[in-house]
Formats: sequence, structure tokens, C-alpha cells
Amino acid sequence: MKKALIIGIDDYPSAPLSGCVNDAISVANRLETNGDGSPNFSVRLITSNDTNVTSALLSEATSELFKGDADTALLFFAGHGLINPETNAGYIVSQDGKKGSWGLGLSEILNLANTAYPRIKSTVVILDSCQSGFAGELPSLANQNISAIGTGVTILTACHREGAASEANGHGLFTGILLDGLGGSSADVCGNITPASLYSLIDQTLGPWEQRPIYKANVQTFVTLRQVTPKIPLDTLRRLPAYFPMSAHIFRLDPSFEPDRQNIPEALRNIPVNEENVRTFKELQMCNRHGLVVPIDAEHMFYAAINSTGCKLTALGAHYRKLAEMKRI
Repeated sequence: MKKALIIGIDDYPSAPLSGCVNDAISVANRLETNGDGSPNFSVRLITSNDTNVTSALLSEATSELFKGDADTALLFFAGHGLINPETNAGYIVSQDGKKGSWGLGLSEILNLANTAYPRIKSTVVILDSCQSGFAGELPSLANQNISAIGTGVTILTACHREGAASEANGHGLFTGILLDGLGGSSADVCGNITPASLYSLIDQTLGPWEQRPIYKANVQTFVTLRQVTPKIPLDTLRRLPAYFPMSAHIFRLDPSFEPDRQNIPEALRNIPVNEENVRTFKELQMCNRHGLVVPIDAEHMFYAAINSTGCKLTALGAHYRKLAEMKRI
């Protein structure tokens, strides 16, 4: 049971934007299904293309998101955001927002998310708006270092409390990278995409000189937002303990693992190819490509085979071996 409220506003009367509706539609489409087409989030999409996104609608729709039970509730907003310097309160801005009634308060969103636990096991709030990094702070204390994030809540924002959220190529700069991540570039070896992996991708892509994203969380386990095709088949990962009985084990290789008989030394060409070894070697080579296995005393797995050395697990490989051993894959 996963549900998502996706909101995008371009048509502001005095300061229109151009990429927020595109952002909302694209995020909604991406979250509705997993990489294999199976159902993922049940999505409600609200954009200024289709309706007047008033303060009342923002409040009503967000309240509805946090009603009832769910494994995960996700709120995505793309549009204007601000902090009222007179009250030190942050807002996502509605189309009819004006001084004294800007839209929906970040503190109200956080309160709804906090009080929804444990009916809603995990809440993810993603904001592509200016000054959105204020989310999660205690406005009454005027101190950005104090947070009030409840259990199970994760916040991912496009910028810090003093920052601006930029647009580029028909999307928000932040959301463009977010969409790449949801498409699979932030997935782990098993194909799981989490808020933390999305933040890591966005953080690295934007770099130190561009707008800085913010990640805040009070969680015991990471929620999977989307699943894509694993980088390594899960059956292969489950075989790691068979290939490596101990994490420090060296898997011995020899020329029978390598099927190429044209590009190996002539003295080795008469060594027969073992088809079972070849199947195993292909799996180990796949693990090598994704950083789980490294050859011993050789630059490539090919040379480790023809020179009869071997391969071993990396720290990441040892981690997935342990997960397989514990039957968590």
C-alpha cells in the first residue's frame, strides 16, 4: 500500500514558472510503476494545467494523503516556496497565495506526516521549490540546526533554507536529476531505489558550486521508492556464498574458465573449455563489472583465468555475500 500526491504549479499570476507541471507529470509517471511495469504507487496528480491549485486545495489534498493506513505516503511539490521573514515560517505557495496566506505551511505538512505514524509506516516529502530546506526546522526557535522530524519521515529538498531552485531544459534542475535516479541510475545492485540513494546521486551531480540539496530523515530502515532491473541477477547474488565460503576466500581460476581460444597464449589453447566453469566465470565477470569481485594479480578477469590466479570479493561484494548468506536477497 503506497500512495503519492504529486503537485506541480506553473501558472502563478505574478511570477509564472515553466517546468513544474512537467516535473509533476514526469514524477507521477515514473512512480506509478516499477521498472518491469508492475504497479508501484497509487498516484493523485494535481497540476495548474488542469485546475486552480488554491491554498484550500493544497491543504485538503495533503490532509487526505495522510489519512488512513499505508506502507508509504509520498508528497512531491514543484512550484514556488518561501520563508516569511516576519514569522519565520516556510510555505509551499499556491496559485492564490498572497501575503498573510501564502499557501500550505511546511510545519503543517510536517505535523501531518509526524502524526500519521504508525498508521503510515514511512513518509517521504520531496520539495522542488526555493527555500525548501527549511522543512523540518522548528520555526518558533528560529534555529535551522534544530529539527522536528517524526519517526518514519524523510525529507528531500532541492535547496537549503536560503537557496533558490533553478529550472533547466523544461524541468527543475533538481527534479531532472531525480527523474534520472528514479529511472535506475541511483539503484543499488539489487535494483532498489531509496530516498538516500536519490540524494546521493543529486548531491554528486550538482556539485559544490550549484544549488545544494538537503536530506533529512528519522528512519530505522530505508524505504524503497521504486524497483528496476537488478544490475546483477538475484540468483547470481544468492550464489555468492557458494563461490566464496568465507568473505576472504579466493576463488581459483584457470584457463578452463575462459572460452576464448584465439586470443590466449598458444601453449594454453589445447586446454579444454569447461562449460560449467564458463557459466560460473560469466557470473563472476558480471560481479566484477559492478564492483563486487576483483581479479588477483591481474588487471582483468581474463588474465586471472589464463594465468591461473583467481578472484576475491571486494568490501561491497562481502556485504552482498553476507546478505545472501542471511537469505535477505
